[in-house]
Formats: sequence, C-alpha cells, structure tokens
Amino acid sequence: MDRGNTKQEILEASLRLFSVQGFEATSISQIAGAVGIRKASLYSHFESKQAILNAIVKDVLEQYGEHSIFAGADWEQDTGDLPMTADAAVQMIQGQIRYILHDTSISRARKMLVIEQFRNPELAKLQTKQNYSDVLWYFTGLVKQLIRQGVLAEDDPEIMAAQLCLPISVWINLCDREPDLEQGVMELVEKHIRQFFRLYQPGK
Repeated sequence: MDRGNTKQEILEASLRLFSVQGFEATSISQIAGAVGIRKASLYSHFESKQAILNAIVKDVLEQYGEHSIFAGADWEQDTGDLPMTADAAVQMIQGQIRYILHDTSISRARKMLVIEQFRNPELAKLQTKQNYSDVLWYFTGLVKQLIRQGVLAEDDPEIMAAQLCLPISVWINLCDREPDLEQGVMELVEKHIRQFFRLYQPGK
C-alpha cells in the first residue's frame, strides 16, 4: 500500500471513528484495525493519536476555509457577495447548509466536536469558534452591510444577526440527529429568512 494513501486512510478512518465514538474513546488499535494495518505501521505515519487529531483538524479547517461563506468574508475590507434580496439570501444560506450537512469530512468533524465539547478543552474551544463565534461574526458583518446598503432597517446588528443565524444553527443540529428531516428544515429556513427580511424591511 502506498505510504501517502495509507496516511490518508488513517485520517479518514480516524475521523469516522471519532465522529461516532469520540476522540477519547477511540484507541490506536481500533484505528489500525479499521485501516487494516498493524499498530507499528500506524506509528510510522503518526507519532500519537493526538498527532492524528491535529492533522484532521488542520485538513478540515483548510477545506472549510475554501468552501465556507463564513471563512471568505472580510467585512473590514469589502462587502463580499451581498445577498441583496431575500431570494439571494435563501439561495446562499441553503447552499451553505447543504455543504456542511453533506460534505463527509465537515459533517463528521462537526459530530466529533459535539461529542468532545465537554471532555476536551481544545475541541470545546474549536466547537465554540466554528459553530457560534465565527457564525455570529459573519452574520453581524452581513447585517451591518445590508443596513448600510439600505436593504435592512437600522437596528442592533448583533441582535439581528443572532435572530437570523442561531435558529438555523439549531436546525442544522437537528438534521445531524434526524437526517430525514432535512427537507422540512430547508423549508423552515426559507420561511425564516423571508420573514426576517420582511420584519426588517426599511420604512416599516
């Protein structure tokens, strides 16, 4: 087996196990068995289970940075691709939801963070950053820009952002637990976004 391929298989198998059992509960022996190699062979690629986790986090964050609407925005420098209408916002946000629900690595990493958030301090910080702080930062910046553009009425942008994005975060978590509910959740997301734009329509 090619060394490069083996290393990638170790990462994929580890993330699969971490997303079901958690990082702490998964052993090196289980990872080696899932890949079909001996523990000694695994250690020739990674010095420890922590090193595997570090590589997974690095890879997933890089991938997320390339595809996520949250990672690419720089509200201090430019306006980005603003969704100037409710239709555009629905399309953008639903696209992001589909990405994070259906990309295998992103989905598994998110489930791992949920499992480990009360056991691993570093993963707890990452969970807060990825699933709360960064999301609220992005939507606060977006709302501020839409207020400046006259698309939304002026109000407290952070509260407006929380009203817009936090219910969506809850619905994403629901889909993680109940994948069959995704279609209904997507319909709720659309209604939610359209109502938000109506409620904050300028001049109302």
